[in-house]
Amino acid sequence: MAETIIVELGTKHFQEANAAVRAALAEADTVCIVEAYAQRYLGCTLPAGKRLEIHGTPGNDLACYMDGGEVEVFGSAQDQTANTMNAGTVVVHGRVGDAAGYAMRGGELIVRDGCGWRGGINMKQYGGKCPVIVIGGDAGNFLGEYMAGGIIVLMGRAGDHLASGMHGGVIYLRRNNTPAVVPDGLDLRELTDEDTATLGALLARYDACFGTEPHEHASVSEFVALRPASSRPYAAMYAS
Repeated sequence: MAETIIVELGTKHFQEANAAVRAALAEADTVCIVEAYAQRYLGCTLPAGKRLEIHGTPGNDLACYMDGGEVEVFGSAQDQTANTMNAGTVVVHGRVGDAAGYAMRGGELIVRDGCGWRGGINMKQYGGKCPVIVIGGDAGNFLGEYMAGGIIVLMGRAGDHLASGMHGGVIYLRRNNTPAVVPDGLDLRELTDEDTATLGALLARYDACFGTEPHEHASVSEFVALRPASSRPYAAMYAS
């Protein structure tokens, strides 16, 4: 099996582009995609042991339903990156659009810069799977909306309606970027020892991905944890 195959997408239609990538993956474990111009679904269902290196701008639903593979984007990505991803790693040397990590069930999405609206919406975890999103810049409105599990690390500022309807998981925020008013049903607290270990490892992972100095953008001591106040934070809103 070849070590790496280069696939040039250019202006190929997304169906033709994905067919070419799948054919290359059948012959090599690593495929280097050049001149990606917004083709959708690249890396969809990519299994463990397979890797895509993408130069350009992949389109919507990059790495959707990915199941253990690796995707690295040398540029920015569009909407729904890591949509319903089950396992694996996505690293983006730029920013991502709206709904990044939508319904993510496992794996990690590490973004050098910011993200659009509704990042991490409806993330969930089950058993040993815990999805992770690390965002090096700012996030748009509704970050962590309806979040049911997993971890989000935000180094920049969050938009409005942060963690709206959140009922599981944790969002690590820099203390100078926390909301002026914590929404009902949520708690903003200092890090526990477990939080400190988890967050420290994720910040180190970010540094390793982008070649930054250790915690160049933030140190663990700058963060606090936003969590649901209970296992049923909105129970009082419903009839018993």
